[in-house]
Amino acid sequence: MSRADVDTIAGHFRAISDHVPLRVIRTDAEYETAVDVMNGLLDAGAGEDHHPLAGVLGLLGGFIADYDSAHHGLPDVPPAEILRLLMEQNGVKQSDLPEIGSQGVVSEILSGKRDLNLGQIKRLATRFGIEPATFL
Repeated sequence: MSRADVDTIAGHFRAISDHVPLRVIRTDAEYETAVDVMNGLLDAGAGEDHHPLAGVLGLLGGFIADYDSAHHGLPDVPPAEILRLLMEQNGVKQSDLPEIGSQGVVSEILSGKRDLNLGQIKRLATRFGIEPATFL
């Protein structure tokens, strides 16, 4: 990578960082800002795999999840409950989740009759901007 490439990347990163806090979160205020930005990205459709900002959302979600793990000690919650909460918070219906299967498959997952597989977990994590480990 040339020096010019590094300078170009640095300029783009500064421009993105003015709007998206892509760094380790150290305070509750930084956390709140990051969550607000994440929600804005989700509202703009960045949770979709094909969206150009899906990767940015994934990175930001990772920083948020790391802060949550270190500071908020989330309880051990079954994956179906996590999915149900994410669906409620984001106004998503069973039929809105084709990335994990048919409406019947989603229903079986939510009722605990079926477990999420790794592929479904990865797709849900990307869609909702969270770490896949949230479901594990």
